[in-house]
This record gives sequence, C-alpha cells and structure tokens, in this order.
Amino acid sequence: MRIGMLTSGGDAPGLNAVIRGAVLIGQTVHGHEFVGLRDGWRGLVEADTMPLGRNEVKGISKQGGTILGTSRTNPFEGRGGVDRVNDVMTELGIDAIIAIGGEGTLAAAKRLTDAGIRIVGVPKTVDNDLDATDYTFGFDTAVQIATEAMDRLRTTGDAHSRCMVAEVMGRHVGWIALHSGMAAGAHAVLIPEQRTSMEQIAAWVSSAAARGRAPLVVVAEGFTLDSMDDPHSERGLDAFGRPRLGGIGEIIAPLIEERTGIETRATTLGHIQRGGTPTAFDRVLATRLGIAAVSAVTNGDWGRMVALRSTEIVTVPFAEALGTLKTVPQSRYDEAAMLFG
Repeated sequence: MRIGMLTSGGDAPGLNAVIRGAVLIGQTVHGHEFVGLRDGWRGLVEADTMPLGRNEVKGISKQGGTILGTSRTNPFEGRGGVDRVNDVMTELGIDAIIAIGGEGTLAAAKRLTDAGIRIVGVPKTVDNDLDATDYTFGFDTAVQIATEAMDRLRTTGDAHSRCMVAEVMGRHVGWIALHSGMAAGAHAVLIPEQRTSMEQIAAWVSSAAARGRAPLVVVAEGFTLDSMDDPHSERGLDAFGRPRLGGIGEIIAPLIEERTGIETRATTLGHIQRGGTPTAFDRVLATRLGIAAVSAVTNGDWGRMVALRSTEIVTVPFAEALGTLKTVPQSRYDEAAMLFG
C-alpha cells in the first residue's frame, strides 16, 4: 500500500518517533510505501508532499517537533472537503492515511472516515486529555520540562523569599500541573477541574511562608477562580474556534501579593513544554504507536485510533476517543492537596 502520513495541530515531543516507527516497520515488514503530507491537513488538501523513506527517518526519534511540519488547518474549510481529499489521494496514488494529532485532528479524521476515506489515527496531546488512551506521548516530556523549570524557580524564590507562580499548559485538564506540581513539591496546584477561591490560595501561600518556605504555586492555563465565569483568554480564537488561553498566572500573582503581602512573580512556561528532546518513555510509546498504526492500516481497521491501555497497544473507534475528556479525578486531586500549604 501507499500510505500518506500527516501530523496536525500543536506539536509534541515524540512525533518524529511515531513517523520513524511506522516507516521502518511498514517498509521492512509489510512492504508499504510512505509519502509525507506537509503541514497537517494542508498538505493533503493542497497535495503538498515530501519523500518519506528510511533515509528520511534516519535518527529522528530523538528530535522534537516533526519533520512533516504541522498546522491547525481544517480540511473542510477553503478548497477542502471530502471530494477534494479523494481527488488528491487518487492523484497521488495514496491508499490510506495515518493522521497523527489531537482532538481536533481526530474529529476531522472521523468525519472523513464516515465519508469513506481510509484513515487510522494516532493520538497526540501533551495535555494527556484523551479518554481512550492511558497516556499520550509528549505528556511525560512536558511534565519533565515543567518540573525542571519549577526546580529553578524555587531556587530564585528562596533567594528573594518570593512566592513564585508557574503557569503550565492544560486547556481543560490539569494533568501536567498535577504531575509537575507534585514532583516539584508545589505548595498549591490549581487545575481546571477544581474551582478555587483566592482566599484558599492565599491561605496555602501564607502557610508555606510561615514555615519559612518560599511558596510555589502551579496553575494550569485553563484554571478559573471561583469568581470567574470562563478561563482567561485575551488572544482570540484558533482555527477550530477555541479560545487561545494563557495569562492566568499573571492575573493571580498580584492578587496573591495583595492578600498575603508576599512579593509574587509569575512565569508562563508556554511552548517550552512542547519543545526539545522527548524523554525515553515518550520515544518508546511513540514508536510503539507508530508500529501499531501500520498494523491497523494493514488490517484495514479504518476509523480507529491506536491507544495505550495499561502496557498494551490496542485500537479504539474514533468516536470513543472523542467522547469525553480524561479529567483529573477528585481522588487524585485530594491526594495531591494533602501536601498543599
């Protein structure tokens, strides 16, 4: 078969490992041929391709980003649509597509599959918020990067007896904040699943300061105070109509200082969490998912996504992957909250 591969949406450490695993196994074991589609769905709609053989994937599993490029292009907008996708696949001789991406990418893939296009999905999100898989590659790397940044923030906070607020990614869920906050010994972790008052945050900060500690507060970008109606957003909408989040750390830092009298500084880690070399865990998981995606294509498992369940790789329908977000359960938050203050 001739298989088109694309990476769509936000980048995540491990994308190149998926590509490498799929190409190596696809060529050597199954005899498939691969073609790279540049910049996500844009490459498919505009027939913009690149060679994708063993030479192109040599040594890329340790690299961040994606050699295919990515974008947030919606394949149904502009000149796109089912007919255009079918025409391009026929023109390029592509029999099937492996689409690597998050919720928006997989939603588009499901819509195309429902129209008869042969697609297998690979989940990708540093937020780890897809309910159909236990972990997504990129999450472990993001947590490691965030933890290292917080370790550094704690040393400068200690030097000045300041409260440090670290804002991490997490649009709807707080997995990165929870894991990195626990790892770094944060005195408060604020996540989208738990509305919290400024009074409670100030109490945690004051408790840590009273013990001679420089408080560390970790906040996910999608966190909302109990006095807010929606997450903080001041940068408009993305290509899928979702608010671009970010900046909540800068909102709560002066409020902490006002209520506690402790000098407070905020740092937004932002895209740093998605860049650089993936961890060993993410490289292995991504490689296994790439291998499993090729097996799914070979078996004709269209409209399904590969996923990690416990230690096994399985396939699940797109609908299951898109059904609900995997949020932080109350028990996990309560476990962490015992360490706050």
